[in-house]
Amino acid sequence: MISGPVSTHNSSTTSPTNRTDAELIPVRMLNEFTYCPRLGYLEWVQGEWAENIETMEGTFGHRNVDKADRKSILAADKKTDAGSEDDQSEKTIHARSMTLASEQDGILAKLDLLELSGSIATPVDYKRGQVPDLPEGAWEPERVQLCAQGLILQANGYTCTEGVIYYIASKRRVVISFTPELIARTRQLIADFRQTASEGMCPPPLEDSPKCPRCSLVGICLPDETNLLLHQLEIINDTPPTPQLPRKLLPARHNALPLYVQQQGAFVGKSGERLTVKLKGEELASIRLLDVSQVCVYGNVMFSAHAIKELTLRNIPIVHLTYGGWFHSLTTGLSHKNVELRIQQYRTAENAAASLAIARQFIAGKIKNCRTLLRRHLGDREAPVLRHLSEYYKRVHRAESAETLLGLEGMAAKEYFGGFFSLLAGQSEFDVSSRNRRPPRDPVNAVLSFVYSLLTKELTVTLNSVGFDPMLGFFHRPRYGRPSLALDLAEEFRPIIADSVTLTVFNNGEVNGDSFIERAGAVAMTDAGRRSVISAFERRLQTEITHPIFGYKVSYRRILEVQARLLARHLLGELPEYPSFVTR
Repeated sequence: MISGPVSTHNSSTTSPTNRTDAELIPVRMLNEFTYCPRLGYLEWVQGEWAENIETMEGTFGHRNVDKADRKSILAADKKTDAGSEDDQSEKTIHARSMTLASEQDGILAKLDLLELSGSIATPVDYKRGQVPDLPEGAWEPERVQLCAQGLILQANGYTCTEGVIYYIASKRRVVISFTPELIARTRQLIADFRQTASEGMCPPPLEDSPKCPRCSLVGICLPDETNLLLHQLEIINDTPPTPQLPRKLLPARHNALPLYVQQQGAFVGKSGERLTVKLKGEELASIRLLDVSQVCVYGNVMFSAHAIKELTLRNIPIVHLTYGGWFHSLTTGLSHKNVELRIQQYRTAENAAASLAIARQFIAGKIKNCRTLLRRHLGDREAPVLRHLSEYYKRVHRAESAETLLGLEGMAAKEYFGGFFSLLAGQSEFDVSSRNRRPPRDPVNAVLSFVYSLLTKELTVTLNSVGFDPMLGFFHRPRYGRPSLALDLAEEFRPIIADSVTLTVFNNGEVNGDSFIERAGAVAMTDAGRRSVISAFERRLQTEITHPIFGYKVSYRRILEVQARLLARHLLGELPEYPSFVTR
């Protein structure tokens, strides 16, 4: 069993950035900072939050004390004199879910339970775990959190010399005395937390800590991955270190998946904990909300007000696409509070040199992955196109301007598609020699454009959930209505996801001539054709591969999120460069 304090973070106490000296620190956030300074910073300063089984158990364990009492509680300075007929010194009053603050110490607390006997106050804090076998009776984060509540009560005129931690699993109360040493430690941690927040730099991740696997924010923090990338960039005595590979702390796949609705005139509603899709009163589908990550609708699809409200509250985006598959808008709730990341994103986009450095990584990753796809499918490993792409890869790293980079990317793309379309040469029905779009004039380009739109949609949703502004990129310049950053990040994934899907659906016969419609020289897909391509796209995103840097198996959909978070780590100053994703 892993030893260590139980992290008890609660989403109700997180607040948006940026923090100032005048803001009150929630004592639950102080608990997190004591447990792990990086966790406290991520939750309080950056507004990050994620659920896991332990946080849900904690919420369930607090279900009774989280219900505020309606009774009136007199302030300490308004208590009646001892001996009067209203004296309550012999009567203990219990109050639940009380919020109090101390301006002196700069902290705020929502007390689980407060026991009042006259002017003597005893805070009772509920914890989901069992009583630890420690001389102090509780882990330090829990004792600090309880002591901070005591300081708040003292600042409000109550006498408070001890508190109680109630362990739900053990059903036991542990009394914690507020000694001078504990009070001094608590005030020092308050000062340290405020100083860390004001500096605006996230504390470094813990090194191989047993706390990390139990933390709900491990997929956001990426402790082992960040440490590995930092170690790889260090040179010790001119010899690169050989750090330990990251532990597999991330689930390989997401349990929830997108819901696609193509039927024109369909109606999406909510029934209990399920989404329903109906057409002319007939139910087409019923899906648990827990199993839905996003709702993608094509053309004219209607929603009930209850469905929209529930989806936005659960941070499940509604993705709007035209009937032909053009991604044009997103409906979301206030899903992210990370203003700090967006500020850095805007600053970087204004810096031509910094933007170029990131853009080079995007395009270098794209060219490398293009070469890998062709090398896997071409019979000739000495083909000229492979040699040319290797040369473009080297030249990209030397590009000194955005214009030069754009030119190199265009020339590399022309070389690549010349080789890519040759992989379909055996199918005369779909013979094509060049890339065309807006509108596509052949079935292959129609599928490519559609899958690129799906990939852009997926990355827009991912970037939005991480805290980015998807409209502001570093390679693709801002344009009205264009998710430039999503297009940036899509570059390295076009060959290995979108182009791979295109090869699959044609070579496996998942689409045929009946899957397309030609009108005035433009080619579009039928409903059946789109369903086949969407199915192949989702299979590709669910495919698990061994991560080329971190060494564990993970799905492509999870990799999209990891790359977005690594980009955030770079912009926030933790990583000196963005590591593009390249397959072997």
